[in-house]
Amino acid sequence: MTVAEKIAADTGAVGLSPVLGAGAYNFAADVLKRNLDAGRAGKPAYIDGRGTWTYGQLADRVNRFGAALRGLGVRREERVLMAVLDTVDWPTAFLGCLKAGIIAVPVNTLLTEDDYRFMLADSRAKALVVSEALFPRFEKIIAESPDLEHVIVSGANPHGYRLFEDLIGADEPEDVTAATVADDMAFWLYTSGSTGKPKGAVHVHGSLKITADLYGTPVVGLKESDVVHSVAKLFFAYGLGNAMTFPLSVGATVVLNAERPTPDGVAALLKKHPITVFFAVPTFYASFLNSPGAPQKSEVKLRHCISAGEALPEGIARKWEERYGVSIYDGLGTTEMLHIFLSNRPGATKYGTTGKPVPGYEIKLLGEDGKPVKKGEMGEMYSRGPTSAVMYWNNREKSRSTFQGEWTRSGDKYIEDEDGYFICCGRADDMLKVSGIYVSPFEVEAALASHPDVLEAAVVGWQDEEKLVKPRAFVVLKQHDKASDALVVLLQEHVKQVLAPYKYPRWIEFRVDLPKTATGKIQRFMLRAEQQG
Repeated sequence: MTVAEKIAADTGAVGLSPVLGAGAYNFAADVLKRNLDAGRAGKPAYIDGRGTWTYGQLADRVNRFGAALRGLGVRREERVLMAVLDTVDWPTAFLGCLKAGIIAVPVNTLLTEDDYRFMLADSRAKALVVSEALFPRFEKIIAESPDLEHVIVSGANPHGYRLFEDLIGADEPEDVTAATVADDMAFWLYTSGSTGKPKGAVHVHGSLKITADLYGTPVVGLKESDVVHSVAKLFFAYGLGNAMTFPLSVGATVVLNAERPTPDGVAALLKKHPITVFFAVPTFYASFLNSPGAPQKSEVKLRHCISAGEALPEGIARKWEERYGVSIYDGLGTTEMLHIFLSNRPGATKYGTTGKPVPGYEIKLLGEDGKPVKKGEMGEMYSRGPTSAVMYWNNREKSRSTFQGEWTRSGDKYIEDEDGYFICCGRADDMLKVSGIYVSPFEVEAALASHPDVLEAAVVGWQDEEKLVKPRAFVVLKQHDKASDALVVLLQEHVKQVLAPYKYPRWIEFRVDLPKTATGKIQRFMLRAEQQG
């Protein structure tokens, strides 16, 4: 069944406006109409730093933004770059673009001027929506972007351009939905690749609904009564599902945080709001557990906790469950597959694994010879499912390498155990070959993290004096003043007791923190580059 057939079967191909006919589908129009038809116009959809926004207000803002773009002359399939912090303006702009048939291109809000220069040029964006706090990183490059015609500033100071609130408050909009179909291009997500330029993964309208149908509702179990918070930001594929697609699909309420997440900041949100479903990444769970300001079990309302971004160490998961009485369901998703397709779930959780395939997706592991490996053997993961990106924009070579027919190459190394659970071994380009045997940096990191003094660790390949590769560990301690040569020896012996002795890190360096992406993934390539530097 194609994406279009799946949507048509689910929705009955109901026309969502006078211009839509049989088989037509527009995610923004669908999700807003469903909530209004269900009587949720007065129910809170979003809570941000400015206040509470109901589903009725959200629908009105979306219509107004789409109408404003049309009024500016932005046409169907032209691109709008979004560098917007997590406020109600984010879903307003994103859904407004989709409803108008315009392509939303949300980007990481922690990038550099050069990154944004590339993305504006690569996407040929006709309009830019930018948060006031981020405007300084765009000020110089706006004039250098020949395709850019309009700048819209979310905030109080327009910097000589249009203010978001003024734009959507100008006129009473006509409720118009572009005549899109499920397979119409809807939005791009630029990958946070560790090397080279970012790649724009092109996604379609139907994929948003399908991620909710296959994962958000049946696996996470989201309900209308839930209050949701995602540490991962909306620009990230993980956060997009967590804080928009899934909760809006069931009429839940989302608490947004425009600031960069910290344990203290998130603790305050958990104490202030009755958050029941919580999404984060492993490094954040670890930091939160070690924070003196973390709330007690009696101070939170957590029902489900989800982790993705990197594999969740078993020790962190068990400590979280001991403290809060709630399991963390670890999963794997990628920008290319849009959201989680491999996951633990209620009643079927095995700590130390990433779970089993989400129903509707298939997974295979291939060896270096391109053939499937046996259970218990390591292979590179390929996934097949209805939410795969169409391609990478302007990058045919990478598109052909990643999107191989119905299968999408993940670049992750995994082992399937006898029970059908998948165990992460790390990224294919992070794998180490020590004395001719593959070593997973993740398992060494997990072994180090199981020591009571260790907060987090990163392991990379490092050449010794004879140019042979051995594991080197960069370790962040819970108490930095405990760092010593004696602790290095203790940690090495600890790893030898947990793993095969040849896997222990030959060098251990203590750090105050580790380089990470905005989504919390450790940037091991930056640590490897230190030896070359």
